[in-house]
Amino acid sequence: MNKLMRWSCVFAGVLLSSVAAQAENNWPSRLIKATIPFGPGSATDVVPRIFFERLGPELGQTIVVENRVGGGGSIGTNAVAKAEPDGYSILAHSSALAITPAIFPNLPYDTSKDLSSVIMIGSSPQIMIIPKERPWKTVDDFLKDAKAKGSQINFGSVGVGSAVHISAEKFRLAAKFEATHVPYRGGPEVIADILGGRIDFYFCPAATALPLIREGQVRALVVSTDKRSNELPDVPSMTEVGLKDGVSESWIGVFVPSKTSSEIVAKMHDAGVKVLAKPEMQAALKKIGVETITMEPKAMDELVAKEVAANIALLKDVKQ
Repeated sequence: MNKLMRWSCVFAGVLLSSVAAQAENNWPSRLIKATIPFGPGSATDVVPRIFFERLGPELGQTIVVENRVGGGGSIGTNAVAKAEPDGYSILAHSSALAITPAIFPNLPYDTSKDLSSVIMIGSSPQIMIIPKERPWKTVDDFLKDAKAKGSQINFGSVGVGSAVHISAEKFRLAAKFEATHVPYRGGPEVIADILGGRIDFYFCPAATALPLIREGQVRALVVSTDKRSNELPDVPSMTEVGLKDGVSESWIGVFVPSKTSSEIVAKMHDAGVKVLAKPEMQAALKKIGVETITMEPKAMDELVAKEVAANIALLKDVKQ
């Protein structure tokens, strides 16, 4: 009996392995659910939607996108981190993925252990925009006023620990001035108050900022990156205005539960690379200030781990 039971267990194990292997080979055989942990209209929503719209046909399956907001992105992220690792639950996230652990030390998931990187869609600068009625024409104009007024100057963000919050804090610390942080529920609310002149500045994602700048609704003073944006050749970079320590760049990528098979990750990554190489995709991303990045999943994992450590150190300085 014992021998029979042992053979039954062996057979069952072989059968399960065979079924799993077949599922990987047939992936994807049904629709894929993509979770975006921020609200509609945000850069972390707009950019992945453009990508998924083209990735679905490349994979031969429909990708359904769902926004699950809350907890600085942690609610949607946790849903994917705890999902079945079968390749049918994926996550689109931004640099904020590496910020959340610094804000919420007791997250229900471990960013590095429970999620695996698939592909980087691209990166873009945050753009410091101000109400067009403000008198500041340059960063120097702004800083002279900010240092004189102290905490009377305020800035908006889409929440404590969001990528735009981090960009503003890095700028503030590098330039050595005080300001009051005003967190909002989402990007549209911040934009409404910038347009209404109720807040002084906002480090806005390029995808959202560029149309406003082109239409003359706001003024851009600086881009958060080391170099100027091709879409804003007349706006200086953070390094050019003498604030190299204020440099920051936002990225958006795709992730899956960590136990997802390497075969599925490779299939998804390879399909994504093909999509990002297409001229129409390049043009669509360029229009909203996003540049594609060539990065393997392992390098992405290393980048996230490095940024988690850096953001924990930065937010300690901010709290002080």
